[in-house]
Amino acid sequence: MASHKTAASLRKGAFGLALGGFLACGAQPGLSVEVKDYGKPGTPVELIVGYQPYYTESWSGVIMRNKKFYEKYLPKGSKIDFQVGLQGAIIVNGMLAGKVDLGYVGDMPGIVSTSHSEVRDIRLVSVLGLGYDQCNAFLVRNDAPQFKSSDEAIAWLNGKTVAVPKGSCTDRFAQAVFKRFKIAPSEYLNQSIEVITSGFRANKLDAAVMWEPTTSRLVLDKLARKVATGASVNENDGGFMVMPKALIDQRPDIVNGWLEAELDAQLFFADEKNAMAVSAMAVEQTTGFSQKALWYSAYGTYPKSEGGTTSRIVLPYTFTPEAKDLIGKAGKFLLEIKSIKADVRPDAAMPGFTEEILKKRNLKTPVGEVKALPDSAYTGS
Repeated sequence: MASHKTAASLRKGAFGLALGGFLACGAQPGLSVEVKDYGKPGTPVELIVGYQPYYTESWSGVIMRNKKFYEKYLPKGSKIDFQVGLQGAIIVNGMLAGKVDLGYVGDMPGIVSTSHSEVRDIRLVSVLGLGYDQCNAFLVRNDAPQFKSSDEAIAWLNGKTVAVPKGSCTDRFAQAVFKRFKIAPSEYLNQSIEVITSGFRANKLDAAVMWEPTTSRLVLDKLARKVATGASVNENDGGFMVMPKALIDQRPDIVNGWLEAELDAQLFFADEKNAMAVSAMAVEQTTGFSQKALWYSAYGTYPKSEGGTTSRIVLPYTFTPEAKDLIGKAGKFLLEIKSIKADVRPDAAMPGFTEEILKKRNLKTPVGEVKALPDSAYTGS
C-alpha cells in the first residue's frame, strides 16, 4: 500500500530543507526521540520510506516503489508507505523526528543523519550508487563562450556569478573545484533548484552546479549548457540508504529483506533493456519533468569535453573503498562548514547485511552499472 505526495504538497508540509530547521524547532541535541517499536521478528511491519525521485542516483527507490520487490522478502501483511523527499534533508529530518523509517538519500544528508545520535541513531546500510556527474555538474548560461575543454570552462568561472544549494553535494564539488583551480566567483549564491532555474531563464546567473535529473532538464530545455562534471576533475558523488539503529536492532529480518529487494532493484536498474521502463516509472513519480529529460539524466550521452562519461552510475550496493573514501571526503567538508560537529564516526556505515547478501547470491561488487546510451536508444516521444 503506497501513497504518492506531489512536489507542491511536500513544499507545504515538509519538515524543512535544512536539518537545522528540525533541530531548532523539534528535538534538541541531548533530548532523544522515543524509540519506535517495530514488532517481533517474523511479524508484519509498517514502514514509511522516504525516497528521492528527483535525484537520479537514488532511483533504485523509484524502481522499488513501482516493482514492489520487497513483497517477496517482507512478512506477509506488511505495509509500506513511500513518501517523496524533494531533497535528502527533508527525509533525514523525518527520520530524526521518528516519522520516516528508511531513507534513500544523497551522500551529504546521509552522512549528516549519522551525526545526531543524541536525537536518533541512524546508520548507512547500503550504497545506492556512485557517479561523477549525478551531483557534480557545472552548468553555464547559454550565451557563454563555446569552450574547447572542461578546464577552459572552469577557468571562465573566475569572477562570475555562480549558484548552488549550499550544504549539498553540489556545494562540496564546487568548492573543491574552485580550490583546485585557484579561482573565485564574484558571487557564490545559495539558491534552490527553482531559483536557479529562474535565474538561468532570466539570464541572471553565469553558472550553477546542479544534480540530475534537473541538470538534464535545464540542458534539454535549452536554459543552460553542461560544461564540466566530476569526471573532468576526478571528484565523485554518491547516494546511500539510511536506517535507524532501532529498526536494525529490533528487526534484522526486515533489514535483510529490504536489502535483498534493494539488490533486485539495482540489478533491474543496471539492465539497459529496462531504460525506458525506469524513465517511465520516474515520470509517474515526479512532476515537471518530461520522460526524455528523466531518461537522459540516467542514460544520456554527453561529450567528454563536457565531462561526459561512458558509465553514468556505478552500483556498488555495499561499501567499496570508493564509497568509504567519499564518506570520508564528504565528512571532512561537512565538518569544515560546521554541518556536523565531529568526524564521521567509524560505525556510521554498517556493511554486514549487504556483504552477507552478496556472498549468499554469489555476487561481487559492483553489481552493475548504468551505462550511457546513444540518443537512438530513447524510443519515447
